[in-house]
Amino acid sequence: MGEICDEALVQAGNELGRTLRQRGLSITTVESCTGGWIAKTLTDAGGSSDYFHCGLVTYSNAAKQELAGVTEMSLEKHGAVSEAVVREMVLGSVNLLDTDVAVAVSGVAGPDGGTEEKPVGMVWFAWGTRNGDTEVVCEHFNGGRESIRRQAVLYALQGVHGFLLGNG
Repeated sequence: MGEICDEALVQAGNELGRTLRQRGLSITTVESCTGGWIAKTLTDAGGSSDYFHCGLVTYSNAAKQELAGVTEMSLEKHGAVSEAVVREMVLGSVNLLDTDVAVAVSGVAGPDGGTEEKPVGMVWFAWGTRNGDTEVVCEHFNGGRESIRRQAVLYALQGVHGFLLGNG
């Protein structure tokens, strides 16, 4: 994916925001490795209160459980960087909060923390709606911490946007 410039992030956030506004939908972000960057990007645009509901930075496992409804069993069995956990982050947030759409991200941004099974650059994404439609994707990004996080933010914005366009 290479280096991502601020302009690309702004454009992706604005495009998603326009679609959310046009459809009368609200969005919540549930972020771990991106540290609120998706929420920041979505709220950089004036008028974002029309579609942005809230942003949760659930960096710790306890926060994932307390704020996003992730089960202890999923964290113990799969770890925070997993399909099961990002799926629960989305489903929990749309069920616990009054929001139409949610996007969740959990990954290993580095420079430390990677393992053979979950290397630095591995990021899980999920996006879904209140009606239960959910999509989960795993991507592997290259580069340093900043680059991995930028790539993850852009991927999340474009991913949830594509999901919404594909689901009517």
